[in-house]
Amino acid sequence: MARLALLSVSDKTGLVEFARSLVEEFEFDLISSGGTAKALQDAGLPVTKVSDYTGFPEILGGRVKTLHPRIHGGILARRDLPEDAAQLEANQIRAIDLVVVNLYPFEATIAKSDVTLDEAIENIDIGGPAMLRAAAKNYKYLTVLCDPDRYSNYLEELRQHGGEVSLEFSQDCAKAGFWHTAAYDRAIATYLNSQWETEAMPSQFGLVGSQIQPLRYGENPHQTAAWYRVGKIPTGWAAAEKLQGKELSYNNLVDLEAARRIIAEFLGEEHPPAVAILKHTNPCGVALGDTLAQAYDRAFAADSVSAFGGIVALNRAIDAATATALSKTFLECIIAPDCEAEARDILAKKSNLRVLLLSDLEIGMKETIKAISGGFLVQAADDLVEEPSQWEVVTEKQPTPQQLEELLFAWKVSKHVKSNAIVVTKDRTTLGIGAGQMNRVGAAKIALEQAGESAKGATLASDGFFPFDDSVKSAAAAGIEAIVQPGGSIRDKDSITAANELGLVMVLTGVRHFLH
Repeated sequence: MARLALLSVSDKTGLVEFARSLVEEFEFDLISSGGTAKALQDAGLPVTKVSDYTGFPEILGGRVKTLHPRIHGGILARRDLPEDAAQLEANQIRAIDLVVVNLYPFEATIAKSDVTLDEAIENIDIGGPAMLRAAAKNYKYLTVLCDPDRYSNYLEELRQHGGEVSLEFSQDCAKAGFWHTAAYDRAIATYLNSQWETEAMPSQFGLVGSQIQPLRYGENPHQTAAWYRVGKIPTGWAAAEKLQGKELSYNNLVDLEAARRIIAEFLGEEHPPAVAILKHTNPCGVALGDTLAQAYDRAFAADSVSAFGGIVALNRAIDAATATALSKTFLECIIAPDCEAEARDILAKKSNLRVLLLSDLEIGMKETIKAISGGFLVQAADDLVEEPSQWEVVTEKQPTPQQLEELLFAWKVSKHVKSNAIVVTKDRTTLGIGAGQMNRVGAAKIALEQAGESAKGATLASDGFFPFDDSVKSAAAAGIEAIVQPGGSIRDKDSITAANELGLVMVLTGVRHFLH
């Protein structure tokens, strides 16, 4: 008797060609349902509708099609158990050798801006996951395919093994089937959380990823690593266009995400051209300019030593002038929303330089996740939008409008510097950055020393409050004129008094931005 394949797919990529090979090359009989059956019939392929095979019509508007003993008995039967074989024969059930199923496009449905809850609910597949799980459970006796990319591999297995499939291949397909349903259920549960949960953090949180590619190694050569994407629809870095350059490393991707987060602070036509240069997730130079090339020159000059081998993020399409400047030093990666044709030709001469285009630099994870022993931590992303109108001026000296703009720039940068963080800026360009120090005095010392004489007339931002007035005094001694900090210390009065005595402007944001 010919072998039997069940095909029921939402994504019909490669379906007809695959089914034709099954029928013409390997003499499979086909059963199918709904739109899949129509697609095969329209292609002139012999196919039996599931409703004809089971003798039971599709009901409830298509909600019930494959949920029938003739389907699931054929999938779940253990071929080497006489009692299973006897029950198949008694109930006129054929054993199914291949199950080809992928699921209703739930993620694509909920991605639509006008989707309703009812529409989302109707795109929750029931029969598909049931068949996937059943076929994956019974991998010893049949094969399940849930990804069109595996069709050619299955056919090659049949060719290489005399019409059979290796156990190793079926095992791998079964594992893929369970991960497919796990990711699907995670997408549904996450969406329903967003609709029904009232707590800030959901009672349950799931994370399922599909591997994009293995990485050469992790942070260090002795650590294995791989890159995964969340969801079926590629977003973020998984959707970025890589124009050129070597393969991305684990550290590249970590740095690129840090670069994306900081440049996202300066997106939109209301912001001038902006450039951020990062090393080890910390910005070493950030600047705004009248042109993109000017912004890059300013960011590079802020710390040209640290910029060597850095990651560069730009908020505008790369033009020829900027590409020429970028080509003058060794860089690891460049990320921008686009790149002009002439600029592409210029950058192409640096063949190892990784150049990526991410059209929407603003889209990121809504949560940050960190693994700890026995579990993980989840927090809302630090994407709070702040404006100087929300701040409190606590000194006798009031800031000018220009100083407020500069303070906002410095504050935005400090948000993306490892705590304890101090950032010194002037003319919306960083002059000195003290990152990741064990005390705030040390961070201030680094930032002020790096700024040097340029600190005169500059502004200073601190990601956390000043526990003492010593950093305020150090800032004044270096020539700083205005300070922005969260406030909230029991000794805020000491810092405010020092600022008044030294003629500084000080504003309190009421928000801190620790980055661990």
